[in-house]
This record gives sequence, C-alpha cells and structure tokens, in this order.
Amino acid sequence: MSADASAVLLLHGQPGSAADWDRVIDALGDRAEPIAFDRPGWDRRSRARGLEGNARAALAVLDARGVRHATVAGHSLGAAVAAWLAARHPDRVRALALIAPAANLAALHRIDRWLRASVAGELSSVASLGGLGLALSVPALRRRVAAATGIDPDYLGQARRVLLTPAAWRSYAIEQRALIADLAALEGQLGAIAAPTTILAGSGDRIVPPRAPRALAHQIAGARLEVCEHAGHLLPQRQPETVAAAILSALAAGSGSNLDGG
Repeated sequence: MSADASAVLLLHGQPGSAADWDRVIDALGDRAEPIAFDRPGWDRRSRARGLEGNARAALAVLDARGVRHATVAGHSLGAAVAAWLAARHPDRVRALALIAPAANLAALHRIDRWLRASVAGELSSVASLGGLGLALSVPALRRRVAAATGIDPDYLGQARRVLLTPAAWRSYAIEQRALIADLAALEGQLGAIAAPTTILAGSGDRIVPPRAPRALAHQIAGARLEVCEHAGHLLPQRQPETVAAAILSALAAGSGSNLDGG
C-alpha cells in the first residue's frame, strides 16, 4: 500500500484539538498513517475560519507531508470540513469517514442560531467554555467526570487549559457565526460527493440530533450509515475502536479509487 493510500487526515470538532484523536490513533495501530493537526483557531496561532478556510488549512497540511490523496475523517464540525473537502476538492479525497457529523442543516439546534449572534454568541461562548474549563480545574470533579465518561483524565486536563483561554472563546464564536451560512452552502453540494462515505453516529448523541446523520446518508450518494447504540457525541474519546473500524472501512473503500491515475 502506498503512503497516499494509507494516509488518513483527522479533523477534530469544536472545541477540540489533535489530541481528540489519540485513542483512535492507538486503535488504528500500523494499519493506517494518521495525520492529525489543530484546526485554525485551535492551534494558539491562527484565527478561526469557515469551512473553506479550514479546508485550505487541511490541504496545506497534506501538501507539507507530500500526500496528494487521503482518506479524510472528521468529527462533529470537523466532519463538515471533511465533506467540504470532498465536494470542493474531490481530487484530494479518496474516501470519507464522518463521525457524529455536523455536516448538514439538520444538525443545527436553535441554540446554534442564538450563538451566531455577535454579542450573544461571544458572551455565551465565554460562559459555556469558561464555565466548563473552571469545572474541570477541580481535580476531584475532573476525576468524577473521567470515571463517569471513560475519558482519559489527562485529556480532560488538556481540555481544561484550552477551554480557559480567550482564544478558544473567540474561535468558538467565530465558527458558530460561520456555521449556518457554510452549512447551507455545503448542503447544496453534498450530492456531488463521489468519494466512498462511511457515516458513524451515536444513538444517544445529544449534540447532533439523530435526524442529521440519517438525512446525510441520503444526501451523499451511496453513503453507508452505522449507528453505535447507546453512544453519545464524543465517539473518538469514548468509542475509539469503533471509530477506528469505521475509518479502516473507509480506507478500504477508497483503496480502489482511480485518483492515482487522474
């Protein structure tokens, strides 16, 4: 298998970081060549961007690695970036793995429209992310969250540091403002996606409603929907083996693509 054929680009959600994929990367082992990076706005250097800006950042990462074609996996908002890549830059995407995807308008809640408002969105971002960061600053509470969710305490500690930064609050607000317009544009292009697509959703996801992945499976021709029973939204952290299996399924589906000849 060539380096391109085994390359898997991993796109995290919001808030998030490349570390969101650590358990999935462990589960993949040597069966893939994972490429995870902090998206714009979450890397402590750049300003948050919309879907096209994220797509261009992802392509720059692939170019820096010398990877022409990759299987692309995205979680939550990262799945929207992955789908945008497949729709707008089809020559770079072998296959898609969309994990708990916020990649169509059906994924939006009323709160997303509220958070789009400039002042209200920024204040809500500070309150929600800052409050969560403060809660995770209490060691006993962090241990309880880790025990209840199965999420690694070290990951929660890292997340705490990110959530307490003004840069994270700004990035969250910027992405929320871009989300509605960008998802409307993406939804009009989903039917053009030709890359083999695997969609993985948790039946207990309270962030992305179940109607969204079901609709997405119809909007992307030939997409295959897998439902992880009793699972929630944080599939990469809580169901890494299942996510790795979905990615490997996408990787296998994309191995027969004719991208190398085009």
